[in-house]
Amino acid sequence: MQSLESNALEPTKAELKGLTLGQRLARFLPVYGLVILTVLLIILFSILLPKTFPTVLNLRAIISDKAIIALLSLGAMIPMAAGRIDLTVGYGIVLWHILAISLQTLMGVPWPLAVMIVLALGLFTGFLNGMLVEVARIDSFIATLGTGTVLYAIALWHTGGRQMVGVLPEGFYAINGTFVLGLPITGFYVAAITIAMWLILEYTPVGRYLYAIGANQRAAQLNGIPTRNYVIGAFMSSGFLTALAGVILASKLRIGQASVGLEFLLPALVGAFLGSTTIKPGRVNVFGTIIGVAILAVGISGIQQFGGSFWVEPMFNGVTLLIAIGIAGYAQRRKGAKS
Repeated sequence: MQSLESNALEPTKAELKGLTLGQRLARFLPVYGLVILTVLLIILFSILLPKTFPTVLNLRAIISDKAIIALLSLGAMIPMAAGRIDLTVGYGIVLWHILAISLQTLMGVPWPLAVMIVLALGLFTGFLNGMLVEVARIDSFIATLGTGTVLYAIALWHTGGRQMVGVLPEGFYAINGTFVLGLPITGFYVAAITIAMWLILEYTPVGRYLYAIGANQRAAQLNGIPTRNYVIGAFMSSGFLTALAGVILASKLRIGQASVGLEFLLPALVGAFLGSTTIKPGRVNVFGTIIGVAILAVGISGIQQFGGSFWVEPMFNGVTLLIAIGIAGYAQRRKGAKS
């Protein structure tokens, strides 16, 4: 029933023992190759586009554009750590950003309460996904595809194909529009959530249990881990971050429409999959996911500044996803061959 496997491939002390410096560097290259590539791309585009790329204005644009994708990628990677996949990160954001606006404009709900309602609905959707996967025993890909399609249909029904437009409170606009130290506040949201997730996944029993479930659920059960509870919790966490991304998107766009949101699905999954190919190859991880989103942001920004056409971004995302899946699959086969 697992859609993904989670097995860390970072070199161990035993593997590094007796190796020369060159051999050690070669062993670490697959681990930090994506980080190095990201830095090289930044240097390359800064040299080729000195007037537009290495600027504060471009940094602000990248943070503003990719913060939502980063949140969705972080949300998607939590079920991935437990060996599952959540496609509602792309569908749910469509409904959540619409509701965040329509609750205020159509129903007169105060914006803080509207935000809380959307976040609660995101948690409930995650709970529903977890129940479908763990209780109904439906493969996570199929279950979340079905749930996501239902959410998208509700969004179409709720809007009737029209835009949700209205005057919103300044406090709601500030969720996305505030600047801190000259940078969009959304970047600080991502940084805070990244650090919190890193601490939880790397240094608490919750993280160790999720990775254990992703590696071998049966073994985790035999060791007394309540796997069902943790998988459901993983989907709820993903649902919460998706709803949060929807709120931020609503604050950014200031209108709600069902045609907006689905384009985030592919880059969010690309970022999460790329996260399993770096820092800790073979295992989804927080900083790997952020690096995955960063290389997408840098690559697309640089190509577009060179005059790339409108199809460049989806092409770049699709090719990168295929490469990421290929690298992850090769890394897992290599790990299996050594074990």
